[in-house]
Amino acid sequence: MKKDFKQVWENCLNIIKDNINHQNFKTWFEPITPIKLEDNVLTIQVPSQFFYEWLEENYISLLKKTLKKELGPVGRLEYSIIMDNSYNNMNPYTIKFPTTNKKATYNPSIAMPIDLNKGSSKDIPNPFIIPGLKKIKVQSQLNETYSFDNFIEGDCNRLARSAGFAVAKNPGKTSFNPLLIYSNVGLGKTHLAHAIGLEVKNNFPDKTVLYVNSEQFINQYIDSVKNNNQNDFIHFYQIIDVLLIDDIQFLAKKEKTQDVFFHIFNHLHQKDRQLIITSDKAPVDITGINTRLLSRFKWGLAADLQVPDLETRIAILEKKLYKDGVEMPRDVIEYLAYNITSNIRELEGALISILAQSSLNKKAITLDLAKKMIDKFVKNTSREISIDYIQKIVCDYFGLPLEVINSKTRKREIVQVRQLAMYFSKKLTKSSLATIGLHCGNKDHATVLHACKTVNNLIDTDKQFRNYVEELDKKIVL
Repeated sequence: MKKDFKQVWENCLNIIKDNINHQNFKTWFEPITPIKLEDNVLTIQVPSQFFYEWLEENYISLLKKTLKKELGPVGRLEYSIIMDNSYNNMNPYTIKFPTTNKKATYNPSIAMPIDLNKGSSKDIPNPFIIPGLKKIKVQSQLNETYSFDNFIEGDCNRLARSAGFAVAKNPGKTSFNPLLIYSNVGLGKTHLAHAIGLEVKNNFPDKTVLYVNSEQFINQYIDSVKNNNQNDFIHFYQIIDVLLIDDIQFLAKKEKTQDVFFHIFNHLHQKDRQLIITSDKAPVDITGINTRLLSRFKWGLAADLQVPDLETRIAILEKKLYKDGVEMPRDVIEYLAYNITSNIRELEGALISILAQSSLNKKAITLDLAKKMIDKFVKNTSREISIDYIQKIVCDYFGLPLEVINSKTRKREIVQVRQLAMYFSKKLTKSSLATIGLHCGNKDHATVLHACKTVNNLIDTDKQFRNYVEELDKKIVL
């Protein structure tokens, strides 16, 4: 009577399950699918060539013994592997490997006396022995301060934050896998990555979450090569449920490390484990990463973090002050937010500088103190004048609320303030006429041109107005 291949493999699994620990069984045997049984040759499908090599290195003795028990001394094993073919976008193809005649390499995690009739439930520890990483398995390396509660949402980051929150609610099960977050430095990539990890741990305490920057990953791989335990290195990363890799661009031109990460990525993705990756560039702009790995970065969602707008910058400062239990005058907060526009890290650094100066010298936090501190800070960080900052200076100069810039009123004094804001924005920023108009009451580029022409005419014909312009110019570029 011909045996059913599925039942044969199921019987093999029952024996194997009793002879290795639960995690190893889940990692290395649950993904296997039986394909067919012909002439006492059982064909099983495995996810990758690495998977096949690992089984042959570590479990071949166990596999042979179980198969011999099911099919007799003539029983043999053959592997089927579906290979990805990224060359010329061709379809995947299947290759077959016969089992080898080698014996399993001794490995403390799986080598143990095997009783095929009785079995053993002895729990064996994870084999990963690279210095420093044993601790990582227990500790996720997540920074508790980088939570969603401390991440201020704005138009600049709404897509990335929403996607990150969705991933944290259902890791590995959304279409955002991998989730690639990219931006220039200091805009919150690392904060958001940690926030996702912390939220996952909060929602799913049993999941293994690991944050690691790419330089750590590279150094760990180099150590594994030196110690001749690359398989343990890969196995360790393949049991992670949620893997957060920071600054993936540092893998550029490191071919061997990329190849290892490629296998880890494939395994985690196939097992519906979540990957979160950060980069300082969009996938299309990353150089030095091989094509097949870059293509996988595009499987999920790539979301960017942009420079925060004025309201978001003010909210960031207020949140930090509230968290630290510190009060600061509103005009000082606004001055900071108007002057430091390109980088959240610099914005928070300037805030800390003011607080330190006030505390050490026992001085009250005033606008004058902020100006002295920030003028030095801004010069060191090459401040770029923004449209928001110009509007603030112009409105303060004439004693008007900032909202009048965007109002529809046609009062002469309001129109003149709006025209001055447009004039200085064109003169002192690199913004287009359309962008300036958008920030000044949603006007078109023709209105901006007309405003600039009007201001130039008044400078030539009105002495008082010319004094206004000269004083404003000094205040803005100070």
